[in-house]
Amino acid sequence: MLFVNSMNFRELRFARAMEFTIHEINNRTDLLPGITLGYQIHDSYSVSTSSISVTRMLGLFGIPQVSVCFVRIVLYYYLFLVSHYATCACLSDKRQYPAFFRTIPSDHHQAAALAKIVKYFGWTWIGAVRSDTDYGNIGMASFLKAAQEEGICVEYSEVFYRTDPRSKLERVANVIRRSTARVIVAFLASGEMRVLLEELARQPPPPLQWVGSDAWITHPEFLKYNMCAGAIGFGVPRSVIPGLREFLLDLSPAQALKSPLLTEFWESSFSCSLKGSSGGARECDGSEDIRALQNPYTDTSQLRATNLVYKATYAIAHAIHGVICNDTQCDKSAKFSNVMNDSVKARSNLAKRCCNAKNVLSIQAALSMFMVPYKPLLLAKNPQITIFRNLHFSNVFQVPRSVCSESCPPGTRKAVQKGKPVCCYDCIPCAEGEISNKTGWPQFYYIILTGFSVTGAFIAVCVAAVFYKHRKSPIVRANNSELSFLLLFSLILCFLCSLTFIGQPSEWSCMLRHTAFGITFVLCISCVLGKTIVVLMAFKATLPGSNVMKWFGPPQQRLSVLTFTLIQVLICVLWLTISPPLPFKNLNHYKERIILECGLGSAIGFWAVLGYIGFLALLCFILAFLARKLPDNFNEAKFITFSMLIFCAVWVTFIPAYVSSPGKFTVAVEIFAILASSFGLIICIFAPKCFIIMFRPEQNNKNSHKHS
Repeated sequence: MLFVNSMNFRELRFARAMEFTIHEINNRTDLLPGITLGYQIHDSYSVSTSSISVTRMLGLFGIPQVSVCFVRIVLYYYLFLVSHYATCACLSDKRQYPAFFRTIPSDHHQAAALAKIVKYFGWTWIGAVRSDTDYGNIGMASFLKAAQEEGICVEYSEVFYRTDPRSKLERVANVIRRSTARVIVAFLASGEMRVLLEELARQPPPPLQWVGSDAWITHPEFLKYNMCAGAIGFGVPRSVIPGLREFLLDLSPAQALKSPLLTEFWESSFSCSLKGSSGGARECDGSEDIRALQNPYTDTSQLRATNLVYKATYAIAHAIHGVICNDTQCDKSAKFSNVMNDSVKARSNLAKRCCNAKNVLSIQAALSMFMVPYKPLLLAKNPQITIFRNLHFSNVFQVPRSVCSESCPPGTRKAVQKGKPVCCYDCIPCAEGEISNKTGWPQFYYIILTGFSVTGAFIAVCVAAVFYKHRKSPIVRANNSELSFLLLFSLILCFLCSLTFIGQPSEWSCMLRHTAFGITFVLCISCVLGKTIVVLMAFKATLPGSNVMKWFGPPQQRLSVLTFTLIQVLICVLWLTISPPLPFKNLNHYKERIILECGLGSAIGFWAVLGYIGFLALLCFILAFLARKLPDNFNEAKFITFSMLIFCAVWVTFIPAYVSSPGKFTVAVEIFAILASSFGLIICIFAPKCFIIMFRPEQNNKNSHKHS
């Protein structure tokens, strides 16, 4: 209970919480009827390690014990120890400590959780300090193992104890000051953390992000240290113990005189001497008001470990009750709360539920504690942590960075620096035949091509909307509105299919880009071909005695489009089945770089797809050319002729450009050809009609187009 000749009021609250719990148990009639629990309180000087030595010693004599840090309750005739604050993972070894249980999770789980939260925030370069005790050494060993598995590198790992010579503490502080790691994991007891902060305050280092263990992160004393602002760690959730505050404050000078501990507390709090006590301080005159005190003893707003004392004491009582009670009484005791059930009957599960028993705790810049809920998945096969609310860090809002070396840019690779951890490296250019697999930077011309693709699709949608609004007008009805809408739909797909050519090649994108392009363009050309045939048939139908239109009415038009498209679908299916296009690394074109491309797989399949499109386009061009001067005021053939001329010119030019362009330039050529031919179709075929609909409505009537 004593720290450098001063009382630890927080530890006194723990002791009195145990006393309160025992009084509460003794006043119950359903728990240990006819039995009165007693207790003894001894100073353990806040060594959590004391549980180890005491367990070993008392175990030899069959003496049970409840450990509440420096508080010891000795209960005879039954052997086990329940601790509220001994977190050392070593105590989980049932071969050495078969009688030890606790109401706080093991440090093994806390260490794993700390490694997860460090990884969660991207801190791969950290410092580590620990207490030179079983708590610090074993806890830090567990953390370092978990950190290594997470790919976290440790710049330094320092150890000290609060009673070490000043020179050793100065050396540890200087290591922290000189380090490049901006995140420091402190597996320290509160005593070591206090002396370390006081030493660092003599010559403050740059802002540090502290990640603390539960021994100090929940200690209200550290709220006064500005250096701790933004510190995070795991803390036991807050709780409420009804009646405890009133019990703590129900203390008079006469009562304080009955206990040396309470006497010291009273004199330390009010700087006076109780009657009969020694010392040169003024005598207490009775005006002292304990309710006016503001110290850890009277502060019950953050009952965390105190609640674990409460649970540990109740666990002992229920365990004894279960041993000595008769069957009727045992039936009654079986109804005690789940909290006690966790402590005794489910002790193995209790230690494993670290994440359910703790929350992320942050000491904010405003010097207040802030509990943050998070999603505990540490026991899953692929554990993760998800923070549900924002934390405040050492620089208040932004998550600090702590890495030894920044990520290497594309085209370079990591070269580990000699004698340093793997997190420290230099970035050197990739050698010939090697590639950096980091995400590359966006190409400006790809952004432009994407813009043209989306713009073209939007124009096609707008034209379709105009046609739909004026679907009953002569100009729309005269040019086979059904094929017009199907053509517009296919043009939208043509514009959008160019997007599949953008991005790093993958199996699905390589197969999709060529097949989608081949099928959508055949659908488009089939519609244009159908419209061309309709023009020819319409002229033939105007000749005397001709009945040709019955051979190419709407059903035949739909069937022709479907047939032409299904042929291309069949070609694509055969291509994908026999030898599909797949991504590959082109090592031949440039020695200094590797080009990721979509291999054609079967070249015959690729050229069959292009050849079929070219065949339909050429057939459409010939028919449209023959029908361009037919005597019809609304003859589409001349516009189709221009569109097919542009289409064929683009794709004839495409072939040599495609063959001679490697990698991303090949893709750019393909996208350009798709967009150019698509824009040619929509402009040549639909722009004149839209112009008449929007700006020459007087020409959009039957009189103006008597042959329509």
